[in-house]
This record gives sequence, C-alpha cells and structure tokens, in this order.
Amino acid sequence: MEAVRAVLIDIDGVLTVSWEPIPGAVEALRRIRDSGLPVALVTNTTSRTRASIAATLAGAGFPVDAGDILTAPAVTAAYLAEHHPGARCALLNSGDIREDLEGVLLVEENAGAVPGAVEGNADTVADVVVVGGAGPEFGYAAVNRAFGHLQRGARLIAMHRNLYWRTDRGLQLDSGAFLLGLERAARTEAEITGKPSPAFFETALARLGVGPGEALMIGDDIESDVLAAQRTGITGVLVRTGKYLRESHRAAHGTPDHVLDSFADLPRLLGSGPSR
Repeated sequence: MEAVRAVLIDIDGVLTVSWEPIPGAVEALRRIRDSGLPVALVTNTTSRTRASIAATLAGAGFPVDAGDILTAPAVTAAYLAEHHPGARCALLNSGDIREDLEGVLLVEENAGAVPGAVEGNADTVADVVVVGGAGPEFGYAAVNRAFGHLQRGARLIAMHRNLYWRTDRGLQLDSGAFLLGLERAARTEAEITGKPSPAFFETALARLGVGPGEALMIGDDIESDVLAAQRTGITGVLVRTGKYLRESHRAAHGTPDHVLDSFADLPRLLGSGPSR
C-alpha cells in the first residue's frame, strides 16, 4: 500500500480491551512507527484525558505520547470555541476530562457531579448540554437535569453516538443509548463532534499533514470508525476484535476496504498491497 503516508488508529477494541493490550498490538505499532509512518490515535474515549491515555499505553509498552492522541473531548472543546464561544455548558460524562476541555465553562446544578464545575443552583441555565461517555453518573437525576436544560432551550452536543463498547466483562452500554432518549424527548438532534463526524477525521488529517487519499483508518466499529472514514476518502480497515460483531458487519451500510483479524496483522497489510 504505497499510497499510505499516515495511519489513524482507534484505541479501545483495536489496541486494547479494558486498557490491556490485544495480543500482538504493541509489536505491530512498533513496526509501523519504525517504518516511518506517522500515526494518530483517534478515540471517542471520554473517561480519560490525552495525558492519562498516553501514560497508560506507554506503560503497557506502546510507543506513544500525548501528542499522538486525539480525543473526542479535545475536538469538542475546539468545536465549542468555534461554534458556541463563551457558552455555559452542562457536562454529562463519566470521568474527569477537564484537562481536555480547556476554555470550556462548565456549569451544573450539583457542581459535585462535574469536578471543577461552576457552582450553581436549581435556576442555573446552561446554553449547551454536552454528552460524553456513559458510566455510573448516567443515573435518572443527571439525565433528567440534562433534559431540563434542553427544555429551556439549550443546544445538545454529543461526543459520539456509541451504543456500547467492549470491556473485559463483555459489552457495556454507552451514552448513545441515553442520547437517543434525550433527542426524542426534547425534540432535538445532537451535534456530533467525535467519530463518525467528518470534522473529527479532518482534524486528524490536518494534524498529520496528509490528505484523505493518503491515510488509512483502522477500527473495530464498522460504522463510526471504518465506513465514516471511508466517506471522507480515507481507506478503511475493520478488525475483528473489540466490539466487532458478525451481525453488525453483515447489516452495515457499506463494505470495509479491508478486514483483518486484529491490529497485529496491519504491518503485513501495509507491506503487501491490497488484501482480500
């Protein structure tokens, strides 16, 4: 694949599961970096900052640092600065991602639910509701507070639409399931900032300094990772790890350019021309 000048790589389900390396993934990434190909780790993970993700991956042996990682929260912060400057944002998310939300003003009725948020009261009004990733914080009270903001005219922004992700305990429900309910109840549609948003992939390409036809995207989510990348002109590679399900593959709205058993097979693909 001589045309490939850079590689975009999803993390969860591709390099790791529950932050434990998938067999062969560390060595494969080392081989890709040794070949001189620039890489960007592009993830919808919303429970950790870029620095935390980099530290965890480096500790597991992956040759990465924070500069290699592009997260949905970081892209969301840039999106808010451009499209909603100065907006007061109510964040519904599991995990502390303030570091990657630089410049975003966070408000919430119960500031304890959002570390570092501006203290408010029952009358605090947010201009924007920002939905991140699901977890214990996605209880009735928190989701209902977000619904209240939307009823009062707040815009709805979501970092992704993922319905689930894979952990060492199996598939776990993600925020996309809650997002559907909020959209239906509030009669609104979320602005998506992470994958599969074209803007997310365009940001990654700009960082790497390559065009769509010169990049390859590898992921375990056929719709959000692979087909979304292909719609922007990036070559897509689906791996049969992480959240991959045979039935989702069959029912997908398109065909991946390439399918591999795991990320460990990527160096072979990059050096062998078109795959099956």
